[in-house]
Amino acid sequence: MRMSRGVSAFLLAFGVWSWVIWITFARNLWSSDNAWAADGSPTPFFWVHLVLAIVSFVLGTIIGVLGWRGLRALRTRRDSPDNG
Repeated sequence: MRMSRGVSAFLLAFGVWSWVIWITFARNLWSSDNAWAADGSPTPFFWVHLVLAIVSFVLGTIIGVLGWRGLRALRTRRDSPDNG
């Protein structure tokens, strides 16, 4: 399957954006009063949101890699000697 440059760039940007947003979210989660019980143990709120962040990191990474590979494939095709 071939992706256009625009689609590939969008997927790569989405992957990068996902990492920026979810790192900020994870930091805020860690410092949230709702994340920790009085005895210092993590609350269900913490676990649910941690799983959400991890899944989002994984999906963002996969989507970003697809975009990166799409851009690299376009560059390889453009630079190919039989494409001249």
